[in-house]
Amino acid sequence: MSRISDLIARARKGEVAPTARLLSIVENDEPEAAEVVRSTHGDTGHAKVIGITGPPGAGKSSLVAALLAGFRASYDRVAVVAVDPSSPFTGGAILGDRVRMRERFLDEGVYIRSMANRGNSGGLARATNRVVNILDALGFDIILVETVGVGQEEVEVVRIVDTVCLVTIPGAGDDIQAIKSGIIEIADILVVNKADRPGADRAVKDFAQMMTLGTPRLAWRIPIVKTSATENSGIDELIAAIEEHGVWAAESGDADRRDLEAIRNEVEALLRDRVLRQLAERTGNGRLDATVAKVAARRLDPYGAVDELLGSDPLVAADPAAPTDEGVDGRKGNAAA
Repeated sequence: MSRISDLIARARKGEVAPTARLLSIVENDEPEAAEVVRSTHGDTGHAKVIGITGPPGAGKSSLVAALLAGFRASYDRVAVVAVDPSSPFTGGAILGDRVRMRERFLDEGVYIRSMANRGNSGGLARATNRVVNILDALGFDIILVETVGVGQEEVEVVRIVDTVCLVTIPGAGDDIQAIKSGIIEIADILVVNKADRPGADRAVKDFAQMMTLGTPRLAWRIPIVKTSATENSGIDELIAAIEEHGVWAAESGDADRRDLEAIRNEVEALLRDRVLRQLAERTGNGRLDATVAKVAARRLDPYGAVDELLGSDPLVAADPAAPTDEGVDGRKGNAAA
């Protein structure tokens, strides 16, 4: 048995250290990352992946902790992937969700993984998708993904989860900001958190009115759920809405559509990485630097630079009439490198 196979076998038994090691391998894109992905890809596609997104201060972490307890009442294994912002100076992150959810540490059915986003736009670390897939393959029933809370760029969360919960609070102007940023368009469920505060009913009414404007993105009617994580109210209603959306997505085909879109995004990202790596291996970074210098000197345009670098490359010089495989089997972008 290989080292990776041993780690996977132990992780599936619930051992924490092997689980953490596997996630670190894929998160850091270590040399064994491809082996981990190849060894687990066939076992993905079973977990329910739920995204918790919204502006800073909306109480996402407290809500995730409450959902964690609620889901544990019905599911054997629940994981949390919490993406925290990185320092622009040191690159480090506080990873504070481990502090907020410390009461769940002794629960063997719970695994919490904090990740630094390393400056990546979209509110998600680049490797979040792969981390989610590994947890899925290891047998977790529910995976909660909490984003950084950067606002407009959080729309990336929709690419790797089954249900997007957009969290806001009453009286903070978040409803207007949501319209401006377009973030409301990615929501499958709208959550008015901290509903014990004044103005919660008004916020629900405002959001309900917004839902009547424009053309609906999908046939799914977005529910609005009031919650208070600190008072543990509305959590059961939110879980019920999440479960209902999962049933609708499966029956309507929306779940399959999201899977294929996520897989395509992952494959394209890996393809870009590989083309750049192979280009560097074949021609050296010196040629790339020289071509970039030509563009900077206005002797060559960016399109011409790409033609110069890849025009004769066999990766892009294939027969354009050759058949292509538009379908991709598998689960949310878990493609082998």
